[in-house]
Amino acid sequence: MDLDDYLARHAGQDDVLERVERETRDMPAAGMLTRPDQAALLTLLVRLANAKTAVEIGTFTGYGAICIARGLPAGGRLTIFEVSEEYAAIARRNLDAAGVGDRATIVLGPAADRLDELGTIDFAYVDADKEGYPAYYDALVPKLRDPGGLLLLDNMLRGGRVLDPPDASVRVTADLNARIAQDPRVDSVLLGLRDGLTIVTPRAA
Repeated sequence: MDLDDYLARHAGQDDVLERVERETRDMPAAGMLTRPDQAALLTLLVRLANAKTAVEIGTFTGYGAICIARGLPAGGRLTIFEVSEEYAAIARRNLDAAGVGDRATIVLGPAADRLDELGTIDFAYVDADKEGYPAYYDALVPKLRDPGGLLLLDNMLRGGRVLDPPDASVRVTADLNARIAQDPRVDSVLLGLRDGLTIVTPRAA
């Protein structure tokens, strides 16, 4: 057993999530799968935030979406933005199999075109095209519930390449990290969890 297996074993992964993980690992883009320990953190943070409205940008096969939806109370709503029709269909099937499909709405197409339509958001999770993160950040921060709303952005270390960005894509991430750290509207932390997870909340007055 390696450390990843050890963490997964202690993340409370049930049969549904184990099946989703197993099937996703056979896909060409398996590297986009949310790790069980990070997904369990999503559920915990949704509950701690007492979130009733949640947003996910980029769902892949729905592993993280299931965990977000499980953290919501009865009547809570998760809006998922996904550009791939194939991934959206897989995620819908997995959400339904997990018994949380009634809490989730999947919107097919670019999130940037639709975020302005959303009301107040209690919880948002971004794990999509990295070049789009600045636009997602700018659109979501003003919509966060104040106080107590949470915004999570995944892959903010880009495999450690943010230390010396080798291309424009990684430079986007490095610049956003700097901008978030200096944003007077929010309190934030960049965690060294997996490939870097940034947590943002509106700053208390």
